[in-house]
Amino acid sequence: MRPPDRRIAVRFQRRLLTWYRRHGRDLPWRRTREPYRVLVSEIMLQQTQVDRVLPKYRQFLHRYPTFKALAAAPVGDVRRLWYPLGYNARPVRLHAIARETIARYGGRLPDSAETLRQLPGVGRYTAGAILAFAHGRDVAVLDTNVRRVLGRVFLGPRRMRRLRGEKSLWDLAQTLVPRGRGYDFNQALMDFGATWCTPRRPRCGRCPMRSFCATYPAPPA
Repeated sequence: MRPPDRRIAVRFQRRLLTWYRRHGRDLPWRRTREPYRVLVSEIMLQQTQVDRVLPKYRQFLHRYPTFKALAAAPVGDVRRLWYPLGYNARPVRLHAIARETIARYGGRLPDSAETLRQLPGVGRYTAGAILAFAHGRDVAVLDTNVRRVLGRVFLGPRRMRRLRGEKSLWDLAQTLVPRGRGYDFNQALMDFGATWCTPRRPRCGRCPMRSFCATYPAPPA
């Protein structure tokens, strides 16, 4: 897949960041760059809505404020506190990450994608999120919301249906990250997909991208 037209890419970046300044959500994990807290939020947010995560995130950090505290806890206690977020493999993996971080890295989460992805349950998205949100790196993230936004704006329904795998979307996402703005840009993309460019009833009529969106004005696929 060819990279997007440079002029459209720049317009997308500017309009998205402008939208984010006006409409971005105030979430507790956006008030910290501490890698442990970023990791906890990202693991909790996997396949779980923000509203359900908010109270549990605060409760979890109150009980386990550090890698050391989490690693020392019995895994059964961690799973019980995690309830009712579901997907119970996640607290077990998070507990295993804490133990490995203490044992192998002196209690500091690694800051390279390759090393992060060797940790239990850490894939490309979670590694990218830690690098972008804890370390300010200009790396892409590709979750369900980002995938939908990029697919609609830059590809359109037909090209999205023809895609095989996600490499092209990862490449597109990385191409679009503006230098020095990885944190805000990625947060903006996720918020935009979660609140405006939604799976059903997206706000197309007010969308700042509609003038160059590959899907507008056709109904979203």
